[in-house]
Parts: sequence; structure tokens; C-alpha cells
Amino acid sequence: MVARARWAAVIVNYNAGGHLLACVRSVLDDQSAGPADVVVVDNESTDGSVTELALAEPRVRIVRAGGNVGLSKAVNLGVAATYASVIAVLNPDTELERGTAGVFAARLDAEPDLGALGPRIENPDGSVYPSARREPRMVDAAAHALLGLWWPTNPFTRRYRQLDVDWGERRAVDWLSGAALWFRRDALDAVGGWDERYFMFMEDVDVCRRLRDSGRRVEYDPAGCVMHVEGVSRASHPYRMIAMHHRSVWRYAAGRWRGARLVLLPLAAVALTVRAVVAMAVHRLGGRRKRPRVRG
Repeated sequence: MVARARWAAVIVNYNAGGHLLACVRSVLDDQSAGPADVVVVDNESTDGSVTELALAEPRVRIVRAGGNVGLSKAVNLGVAATYASVIAVLNPDTELERGTAGVFAARLDAEPDLGALGPRIENPDGSVYPSARREPRMVDAAAHALLGLWWPTNPFTRRYRQLDVDWGERRAVDWLSGAALWFRRDALDAVGGWDERYFMFMEDVDVCRRLRDSGRRVEYDPAGCVMHVEGVSRASHPYRMIAMHHRSVWRYAAGRWRGARLVLLPLAAVALTVRAVVAMAVHRLGGRRKRPRVRG
């Protein structure tokens, strides 16, 4: 542990291969907020990535989860292992741009009502991944679910994924991608951390919603930047991930919908099941040569 570290990076690893070491080194290289307390939580990887990391960077702490416990529980294990007041939760297939930690730690330290910050996330080709979004209205959510698989630029999906906003501008948002997400430690503790009922997917939407419900702001700030490969840890189980994604969407809806919307829950369950089957078929027919990607 870095003594009295101002910030910590919690990285959850599951068979990320060489990406894990690249991610950790990008964090160690960013000294703009001082040295990071780096905690890697391993969900029982079998690819040797943790052994490689331990040999190459012995100063990094490794927490063994004791199995594949899911993303949320692993994040909570990592957060519990550090005392830093600013915590970055990073996917192992991300690389941090130097200077990001300094900008984000300064904002979180100076703005007590700011619960979470998300950086500009870029794909390996330099294009922007739409990582900061609004919660969709019912019509947008339904149309996105229906059309998004084969018409990704439809107006409903564009509105939900915020494809037409200026990604060079800072703004308040409803939720941020969990691939790279910074928190005030006290804000995260106040809402009870990440909800461990979500094994994977929707946990980032949920934690941002609970932060906003507690009176904290959630913001996107392109002054920080992260490169994200996307889907590395999910590549070996694409169909399981598709099913899990749709199950998590159902869990979120079941926990959040109130009033008249409750009547629609059985219909939503059927629609999500059908969509999951269609998504698996689309992947099988057209995605065999591509890296599996589960898109929300």
C-alpha cells in the first residue's frame, strides 16, 4: 500500500492477458495526483495475467477474490482494501492518459457534492465511445431494444446513447460507463458501494442512480481520457454475457419501476428474453470473426 495515497485505482481482472499489465503501468505512470495505491482484484483468472503482473510490478497489491465473484463484489473488495479519498475503478483493458488523475482528484477534492466523474473514453482507433448517458424514456428504451441490434444509428438509439452531443464539453449526466469511473470515497461509502446483486452489467447505471438519489452530482469531464479496448474479459463467454446483460436490465427495471409501469414488467421480461435470443443469433451469424461486444 502507498502510505497516505491521495488516490487509488481498483482494477478488476478476469483473464485480461497482457492488457492487465499495460493498464497497471499506465496508472503507475500517472503521477499527476501523486503515486496511486493500485489494487488488482482477481476473479480467479486462468491465463497467467496475475502471475505476470506480480513478477513485473511487485509494488501492486493483488486481492484474490476466491472465485469469479462478479464485477460489483470484486470492486467492493478492492475499495475495502484501500483508504484513499479518491477511487478510480478501471477495467483491465483500459489505459489511463497521463494527467487524468490530477484533474479528477482535484475536482473531487474541491467539490463535496460531486459523487462521480467519468473521463472521455476512446476506442483504440481514436473514436469516442459514448460512455456518458441519460436514462432513456420508456419509448426510447423500447425502440432502442427493438431496433438497436440491426440499425444502431436509429434516432432512439442515438438519443439514448447521446451520439449527437459534443464530447469535448463537460456536462452533468445520469450515468457513466464502469469501464473508467472516479468516485469520492465518502460518497461511495454513503450509498453502500456497488450493488452485489449485479454480477455484471447495469451495476454502473445503478451506482450512479443511487449517488444522484443521495444528492450527489454525476458528471462527464473530457479533461480526463482513457483508451478502452472493450470486451477482453468477456470474449470467451459471449453468449453467457449476452444473457447476463439482459438479465441485469430486467433486475434494474424490476427494482426501479413504480406505479403503472409495474404492470409492464411481465411484458418486459418476455421482450428481453426474445431480444437476448435474437442477439445471440446475430452474434452467431455475423460476429464469429469479430471480438464479442455486448452493447447497451
